[in-house]
Amino acid sequence: MDQLLIDRLVMAILVLCVYRIPMVNASYPALFAFGDSILDTGNNNVLVSITKCNYPPYGRDFNGGIPTGRFSNGKVPSDLIAGALKIKDTLPAYNDPKLDPKELPTGVCFASGGSGLDTLTSTFLEVISIADQLKMFKEYIGKLTANVGQQNASEIISKSLVILSAANNDIAITFSLGRRPIPFPAYSNLLVDWTSSFLKELYALGVRHVWAFSTLTLGCLPGGRGSVGGVLCNEAVNAFAVEFNSNLEKYVTSIKTTTPDYDVQYVDVYNPLRNIISSSPVSGFTNKINGCCGGNAVASGELCTSLTGQCTDTSTYVFWDFAHPTQRAYEIIVSDIIQKHAQQ
Repeated sequence: MDQLLIDRLVMAILVLCVYRIPMVNASYPALFAFGDSILDTGNNNVLVSITKCNYPPYGRDFNGGIPTGRFSNGKVPSDLIAGALKIKDTLPAYNDPKLDPKELPTGVCFASGGSGLDTLTSTFLEVISIADQLKMFKEYIGKLTANVGQQNASEIISKSLVILSAANNDIAITFSLGRRPIPFPAYSNLLVDWTSSFLKELYALGVRHVWAFSTLTLGCLPGGRGSVGGVLCNEAVNAFAVEFNSNLEKYVTSIKTTTPDYDVQYVDVYNPLRNIISSSPVSGFTNKINGCCGGNAVASGELCTSLTGQCTDTSTYVFWDFAHPTQRAYEIIVSDIIQKHAQQ
């Protein structure tokens, strides 16, 4: 056999072995997701908004190429975390008209692509605000209670895991476009304050376990690079993300002192993604700059549609479109999350 072919086969085997997401026997009976497109599994499908992706080629690697409203080529972190925790294979969208009531006891997704902590963000992009996602959760609790009874519902909520991904759009869109004309340190403090209010409301509803995600490496997304020429990362935007992430981590750490029975963990996704981008070719990714679909939308003006050029193999691309990683990149990030945060 040709030596080059052997080398490639070995690399492929190594990649598959190294980045398989560990499965853990965690004690969470259900998973709930709030926030933005990193976790959204299709809630925007029912909205009158351009911020949706329930059309090809989105989902081209998901269950035979079904566009479900996930902002990627396949599964997103909410699905992958649900699977790794052995809760269920995918996390259904709460807004799905075909949602099976049997799914309620094991959790649903409330996240909305384009949303953020800032109400200006969700209003501008015509999506579901964090406040409205919380209203959906309250409605869900009512349905769950009717389904399994008050005692069982309260136990499910208190023992389950909530994951939150927010602030990505607040920083990359609302602040960067000047919609909040204040210094970033002040805006970062506002974002943390809004996170605090959200977490306190979850606590009042009985939630006791939360993973609060950092932002992505915003300046290194294809769209972020496009704003400064398309090749180098936009380090100014990355600096904003780092500042917010640091403030968020400090706040989350303080919760352990003020509310000892509230298990809130800061989950770093910024550095795992940055490490993927800066890793050697052994990772198997041959393109870490452009999106598989649409390339660099900010620079080219192309968004991801069925008419847009696409790569042939999504597993060799870190990014699916101008703002979202591929399923394979997500798998690596989630593997890191599970190893650091899941109950063993």
